Amino acid sequence: MESIIQYLVEMTAHRDHELLNMSVASSLRAITEAEAVRVWECNSSHHGVLLRERVMIGADGTCTAPEGQAARWRAVTDFQDLYKGLEAGLQVITGKDPPCCLWLPVSVKGRVHTCFELHLCTPLPPASLDVIRGILLIYQNYQSLLNDSEHDTLTGLLNRKTFDDHFTKVLRADWSDPGYALQQPQACQRRASPEAPLHDWLAIIDIDHFKQVNDHYGHLYGDEVLILIANLLRTSFRPDDRLFRFGGEEFVVLLRQVSSEDAHRIFERFRSNVEAQQFPQVGRVTVSTGYAHIDLQEAPVAIMGRADQALYHAKTHGRNRVCHYDQLLQRGEVRHESANDTAEFF
Repeated sequence: MESIIQYLVEMTAHRDHELLNMSVASSLRAITEAEAVRVWECNSSHHGVLLRERVMIGADGTCTAPEGQAARWRAVTDFQDLYKGLEAGLQVITGKDPPCCLWLPVSVKGRVHTCFELHLCTPLPPASLDVIRGILLIYQNYQSLLNDSEHDTLTGLLNRKTFDDHFTKVLRADWSDPGYALQQPQACQRRASPEAPLHDWLAIIDIDHFKQVNDHYGHLYGDEVLILIANLLRTSFRPDDRLFRFGGEEFVVLLRQVSSEDAHRIFERFRSNVEAQQFPQVGRVTVSTGYAHIDLQEAPVAIMGRADQALYHAKTHGRNRVCHYDQLLQRGEVRHESANDTAEFF
């Protein structure tokens, strides 16, 4: 009993999702004496349920993270036992392949959030399964609390206070694999020519004349516009792209590893989708977008400032436009300004 309590204490000491998942996986391995435990990140979207392996813990407790092709998103249908178990609403899914495989999906707000895969030498006794179920219920509740603190209440997008942490991870990560676009499920692939250099991008999106929407139609319809814009963002970007509501009518997108040409096409497609959307009572709504590529050598405040300059240009030159900072700079339509590296981000 004391060891189980210790596992729970260690688990709930983390505020970072990756550390939390590693803690739970380590606890499951110790309790079940599993040969290996894998943690799968799950994403439920219009593409269906996608899974991506995040970490594996071996019998000796060593943690390894997948790389290259092993780290790609995969459709849940690649794992038939898991797929059938999820369809049946099972909380514990036993695989047929040796060694004995146990799938433990965890849902948050009705969507599969994480899945633990245990490779066992022998099936677990009922008492051990009861302990595991209890740990996963606590994990589920704790994940719900973390998610609530990280997401905007109205739109469900990530909120502003989580942006700094996500942006820091972007600046630390190595996303230079040119095969990334080909590692995605077919439904969300983006193809770039082999010669095109790939970059990460930061975009600021602002709803045009949003104050007039609130003034003329009321905040209830204004909120509905925000919700519909958030839904369009989700369907326009991939699971690995990060979407934030910064407050009011402003959104931020962190777009992963695409060429300059594709980045403009993607943001332009989103702008067009918003323009074509019929918003209840309000009718036509448009957005302006400014974006800049993420230079790993630059301070975050400088990158944010460049996207903001591009957005300002879009807002002051007709709105309902997508503006790329580097293109504006080349044409002399904006002026390069050095940012103070010590400036506060927010």
